[in-house]
Amino acid sequence: MNMPSFQHITPPLRLFHGADSLGQIGRELARMNCSRAVIFCGPWMADGPLLERVRSALGERCVGVYSDVLAHSPVEAVEDAAEALRRFQADAVIAVGGGSVIVTARAATILAAENKPARELCTVTDEKGGLRSPKLQAAKLPQLIVPTTPTTAIVKAGSAVFDPVDGKRLALFDPKTRAQCVFIDPVLIQSAPRALVAAASINTMSMAIEGLTSRSSDPIAEALLLQVLRLAVRHLQNPDKLDEAAARGDLVVAGVLCGQGTDHTAAGITTVLGHAIGARYEKDNGLVNAIVLPHVLRFNADAAAEGLVKVAEALGLPRSDAATQLGQIIDTVTDIFKGLGVPSQLRELGVPREDLPELAQLAMGDWFLRGNPRPVQAAAELEQIMEAAW
Repeated sequence: MNMPSFQHITPPLRLFHGADSLGQIGRELARMNCSRAVIFCGPWMADGPLLERVRSALGERCVGVYSDVLAHSPVEAVEDAAEALRRFQADAVIAVGGGSVIVTARAATILAAENKPARELCTVTDEKGGLRSPKLQAAKLPQLIVPTTPTTAIVKAGSAVFDPVDGKRLALFDPKTRAQCVFIDPVLIQSAPRALVAAASINTMSMAIEGLTSRSSDPIAEALLLQVLRLAVRHLQNPDKLDEAAARGDLVVAGVLCGQGTDHTAAGITTVLGHAIGARYEKDNGLVNAIVLPHVLRFNADAAAEGLVKVAEALGLPRSDAATQLGQIIDTVTDIFKGLGVPSQLRELGVPREDLPELAQLAMGDWFLRGNPRPVQAAAELEQIMEAAW
């Protein structure tokens, strides 16, 4: 047997976890010679005690706050944020919040540095059907993250912004915008509503399953994603304890591990439908993931058999034949989602049945679709999955 060839390159990350984590921000900014940091956050946090907790840790290094972040990072809001960075003459960004805040901060940093519209900077499909990301050469502001939710966005280099004109996501990719530091503070991670933590953790869990069943992987990424599932299942099976700092801290770590692991694997239909439906109907991607994941698992079962064995192992399920194992996996994740009280049908999210064909066509253009273990030949296949989930 030949030794497999693969590359696994993990970007540097300085992660601080615990009650003293915020106390390290000033030291980290000094290490990077930064003295004009701008805080990004959502409107709900503006001028409250949580924001003051971060601002106090920054001291004189905080020169401004941008609090007009919108869910799903629409293009116009990101452009406004980029202008704020220029206005403040920022030399560092502190993203305090969940996925939309983190993505908006990264994307705004790209627009501010490159000084071009998002459509000229995003990943495109070339004439051969391949993906091409422009080389974004300008230096980027350091990104420091203080998460409030357990999102995989914390450690990613891609920033997908939503264009409400055509309902599509524009992917901005720049490795220089990866988080240099993450500060997991017990007070901040306990500030998010339990439902939001659950939705973000379901998204983490779904991404880990898709990564383990995708057509690309490596043993290091596999180890990360197996631990993601262990952590997610341990805490999501006990929803009454989701408000505890220890549980939320573990789930944030799971988000970090999943973000790192899925850099070396691929995604698939569950992620794609989360993108298409979540942004259009202003729903958390995790809620969409919970509804469609069981149906996607059935669709992919034959092509993802080897990966499903790994998923079953992480879920603590006994070894069995393929059909029994698939049923056990679906029952396990479905029971977890029911225990969290999330919707089980797309109609519960307000998705009209007549919109399914259009959503299927939109999803066909998502770059993540090509990583699905079973190749999707036509939009009709995605429509069938959504019909079953409707």
